[in-house]
Amino acid sequence: MPRSRRPLIVTVPTEELHEALATTPEADVLVWDLAGAPPRPDIDLVVAPYMADPAALAALDGLRPLLVQSQSIGYEGVSAVLPPGFTFSNAAGVHEASTAELAVGLMIASQRRLPALVHAQADHRWAHAGSRSLADSRVIVIGQGGVGRAIVSRLVPFEVDVVRVATTRRADADGVVRAVDELSGLLPDADVVTLAVPLSAGTAGLVNREFLAAMKPGALLVNVARGRVVVTEDLVEAVRAGRVRAALDVVDPEPLPPEHPLWSLDDVLLTPHVGGHSTAMRPRVVALIRRQIEALGAGRPPHNVVIPART
Repeated sequence: MPRSRRPLIVTVPTEELHEALATTPEADVLVWDLAGAPPRPDIDLVVAPYMADPAALAALDGLRPLLVQSQSIGYEGVSAVLPPGFTFSNAAGVHEASTAELAVGLMIASQRRLPALVHAQADHRWAHAGSRSLADSRVIVIGQGGVGRAIVSRLVPFEVDVVRVATTRRADADGVVRAVDELSGLLPDADVVTLAVPLSAGTAGLVNREFLAAMKPGALLVNVARGRVVVTEDLVEAVRAGRVRAALDVVDPEPLPPEHPLWSLDDVLLTPHVGGHSTAMRPRVVALIRRQIEALGAGRPPHNVVIPART
């Protein structure tokens, strides 16, 4: 008779995740948010806190888990602090739909002047006026990973002329994907420019003074990527000059200090990095953790590995 396999030891950072996974028979689920001592030394899978500073991963030193599971898609800064021997997986598949929803929502809110209309409502003013439309506009979506593709798919029903941009030029079943080095010729004709790229050495500071100067006067910049993709000082200057508008879910620095000029500039709409933080998040995180438990329990490679274990 084969010997039964022991349950995997899994830690999650919140009681909500613990409750959602409590009935998983293949795992013994414990709560640990990486603060304080680990609950036991033989952890197989650590789920990191959402939006945690990568420095929190230093708490893993001395443990021997098979896998660290993030609840975010981005993983900048992780490789510098992840102890040797650990595999790190991101949350691809969890946040794309919600982030794309917010990106399109920011476009609509900005184009249709919803912030100004909300202020008018608060003042009991009937502020009837025309506005820009998303329909018949040209929208550049920079980044064709999961979030970028999700944004494109949601824009199509809005009768938008979508221009897809990625690192390199290519063609697929939906047409041509333009290269980043073609942007100087694309920006002057775009009504909306949307950022959906990961933060890397190649994308940090992508949107700078030259980029903003090449945009169509009055065009909208939407950022649901990372704050450092945009040079904040250059964006503030461009908005103050009335050259561009902005709708930002991410900023640099983050969180934005109370005295920062972005808070009070006209034609800037801010949301506090909530693109993926919706009711769709927890069930998708739970489903991903269950898939990881199943894979590890069966001896298969984990899903979504972005940093393989190094010695």
